[in-house]
Amino acid sequence: MESLVDVNVYLSRWPFRRLPDDDTPELVARLKAHGIEQAWAGSFDALLHRDVGGVNLRLADECRRHGAGRLLPIGAVNPRLPDWEEDVRRCDEEYRMPGLRLHPNYHGYKLDDPAVERLFDIAVERKLIVQIAVTMEDDRTQHPLVQVPHVDCQPLVEHAGRRPELRLLLLNAFRSLRVDQLEKLADVPNIAFDVAMLEGLGGISRLAKVVGIKRVLLGSYAPFFALESALLKLDESPLAGFERVAGGGGNARALLKR
Repeated sequence: MESLVDVNVYLSRWPFRRLPDDDTPELVARLKAHGIEQAWAGSFDALLHRDVGGVNLRLADECRRHGAGRLLPIGAVNPRLPDWEEDVRRCDEEYRMPGLRLHPNYHGYKLDDPAVERLFDIAVERKLIVQIAVTMEDDRTQHPLVQVPHVDCQPLVEHAGRRPELRLLLLNAFRSLRVDQLEKLADVPNIAFDVAMLEGLGGISRLAKVVGIKRVLLGSYAPFFALESALLKLDESPLAGFERVAGGGGNARALLKR
């Protein structure tokens, strides 16, 4: 069995209900049982906590104490908050995080915000991967007092096109992303996609035909989604040999090294 990399897991508590495996040791045990060698972990606390620095500190500590070398922390940044650039510095220099995970819809900004331009420039300077969580929850099940829209990804075509060294990874994109949007994003080679919300038989193969297999990464969105769901997508895909290894973990490792 090939070693797998899951680029989309979360620690701590989903704000609106308890989830199976939302205790870190339980999640790590499930990852290990299914052959996930490495999981890129953000924190659910990043959605609603204003102390982003505290969120990242706890995330780094949780990965170190319970991750057993399997959890790779990905820090949160909110460019609408004061001193957000210091949060980026700490993620990079103090916690040695390889990337940042953005939640524009929960933090109340759009991707054409000037602060996003600055954030992307800093990410290029510091050689940080930028993950963007496009959707966190089906809009039909959202709490009536917390209605959160999907992220409009269209500005990324220009952002990434002007910054070929920027490494962008879209998480949970396929609840909202239209086919015409995907075609435009597919033309920008430094934007990659995880498969957490990719539905339908042969979904990975269909996506790979549009964007290329090297830009398709395994992401489970555990523990919000069952880890097994993402692995089943990989198992039912007709991809074979090199392509399966690439989608399962090779592409993620290549993104880290780039």
